[in-house]
Amino acid sequence: MLEITHISKTFFPNTPNEVNALKNVNLTLEKETFTAVIGTNGSGKSTLLNAVAGTFGLDAGQIRLAGSDITGWPEYKRAKLIGRVFQNPFAGTAAEMSIAENVVLAIHRGQRRSLRTAVTRSLREEVADRVCSLKMGLEDRLDNPIGTLSGGQRQALTLLMATWRKPELLLLDEHTAALDPKSAAKVAELTRDIIKQDKLTALMVTHSMQQAVDLPDRIVMMHKGQIIRDFQGNDKRRVRIPDLLGTFDRVQKKDLFDESVAELLYGAYA
Repeated sequence: MLEITHISKTFFPNTPNEVNALKNVNLTLEKETFTAVIGTNGSGKSTLLNAVAGTFGLDAGQIRLAGSDITGWPEYKRAKLIGRVFQNPFAGTAAEMSIAENVVLAIHRGQRRSLRTAVTRSLREEVADRVCSLKMGLEDRLDNPIGTLSGGQRQALTLLMATWRKPELLLLDEHTAALDPKSAAKVAELTRDIIKQDKLTALMVTHSMQQAVDLPDRIVMMHKGQIIRDFQGNDKRRVRIPDLLGTFDRVQKKDLFDESVAELLYGAYA
């Protein structure tokens, strides 16, 4: 379904600010599976999502999605196959446009259209029915500007919009991180239900260990631009939050040990 093969990306190469963000990463997602990517800040998890979305070009490697080599595709072309929900609840929507207008634009994503895309009566009824499934009472507020909604309401709608056309791949970039705990829990529940109901393939970056344990079928752990652990099958079913935290702790201690050894060796031969 999604095949990521030997991809690498370095930002600001050959400068004091050089960052090796992705280092020869390989990852394959099977169709209709839900994978979470976890890691510390700077581990490369969001960079991996951006690489798949086409936010920047790669230094090396290949990305294939649904049988097509999309490595050289620009971001707008990939958007025909990929749905995405960002961390910011106010990203990906037009604040001054109504709920109905925003949803209709999402419905026609990737198709030839104008800003005058019509909200017909039949389409409005379909929108109201789907919005009603969110159980937030928004089906009676379709004419309200989407910018007047709370972060949780807006993120739920953004999730609905991103999955309306059942994309080949759904990217979730810490999509509950900016929400209060109650709203985050609601959006996480909606995420799980929509992915299961629509049989979507999803890749989610999260800092929430609880979400990583509860929601996906698989957990991929990244560190310094590389995948260091991959919990699948029985390993995933058995893993608990202390296991994940323990792995992080061991990795960080190893880094400190390696740095100390390097300093000792450098001091010995300086």
